Amino acid sequence: MARGLVVEADGGSRGNPGPAGYGAVVLDPASGETLAEAAEYIGHATNNVAEYRGLIAGLRAAKALDPEAVVRVRMDSKLVVEQMSGRWKIKHPDMRPLAAEAKAVLPAGQVTYEWIPREKNKHADRLANEAMDAGKRGRQWEPRAPIVRSELGLGELGPGGEPGPGGGIDVADPAPGRAAGPVQDTLPEAAPAAGWSAPADLGTPTTFVLLRHGETALTPEKRFSGSGGSDPELSEKGRWQAQRAATSFAAEGTVQAIVSSPLTRCRQTAEAVATRLGLDVRIDEGLRETDFGIFEGLTFAEVRERHPAELDAWLASPDTAPPGGESFAAVARRVALSRDKLLARYAGKSVLIVTHVTPVKTLVRLALGAPPESVFRMELAAASVSTVAYYADGNASLRLLNDTSHLR
Repeated sequence: MARGLVVEADGGSRGNPGPAGYGAVVLDPASGETLAEAAEYIGHATNNVAEYRGLIAGLRAAKALDPEAVVRVRMDSKLVVEQMSGRWKIKHPDMRPLAAEAKAVLPAGQVTYEWIPREKNKHADRLANEAMDAGKRGRQWEPRAPIVRSELGLGELGPGGEPGPGGGIDVADPAPGRAAGPVQDTLPEAAPAAGWSAPADLGTPTTFVLLRHGETALTPEKRFSGSGGSDPELSEKGRWQAQRAATSFAAEGTVQAIVSSPLTRCRQTAEAVATRLGLDVRIDEGLRETDFGIFEGLTFAEVRERHPAELDAWLASPDTAPPGGESFAAVARRVALSRDKLLARYAGKSVLIVTHVTPVKTLVRLALGAPPESVFRMELAAASVSTVAYYADGNASLRLLNDTSHLR
């Protein structure tokens, strides 16, 4: 008969998005004994990302104990439980890779999911908070001394993983043959969010070199050109700008990776640089331009004439989208998710990010902690360069904005 294991997992973000971490524990369903713990500070991320990362770490810890075990996952995240159970669709594109990664750890028939109230998930929650506290101090999470489950107010787990009556048990070191110490997640670490309370850090930051794409035929006419329009190619001038940028980056020699929006004008700009530097281009859907809906292809004056009420509403609130389009608040959410993924993937590196006006402005304003309306107060020329550095001590620094010196 296959061995049974219980995984309890949780994740948290102080700010959502903000400094984030996860915790996971593997328990013996009969005795309530802690068999393995995992926790990690993952930098700047959302609650959902942290919860999925906790799930992945918990499943990996269970697999390390027994690849054939039947695993019962208990989490207080309704979203993760319902999505992993197949009852809810995974609509957000950034959650799909995390869900796929979780599903790949163990065969589907070996894992079931159960929602539990937050107060019954205190062990994993404590681990997640310990990881976030350690990250704030610039340290890695380390397991503390053996604990007693009664400290957590959970009581002993009875058969099947249900809470049993009465007091807890001492949790000793794992028995022979079982995993010892924390099971660490193998995903790369991310740089944390901004915060003046974090200790100073003089290490190598993760640097985003933000390159707006070169001109298209719509650029000099100042027409709305987003992800819902015609997806224009670079114009002759735009191709020249891309080559000038490539020459400049080759001379500097600092770019270590290239990531691009999926839209044609960005891919063409990115490929010009990649060819010169001998690098590959990674596509990130979250870096696409805003979908401007009914404004697409029109000038501001034409929108003012044809859709005055819709334009006023859009300008008045970042939560308002043009009909058929996307709000700036929605753009900020997906751009922040892409930022967090890239910070995790390229920690300590200099990454060229080829994208559009709104994503660049959004990354800048988030680094500065500026309000949403600040996007209307920034100027970004075609093929301009802006730079944001993200430090491991929790600070982000805007180093450059709208630089076009390489085009002169």
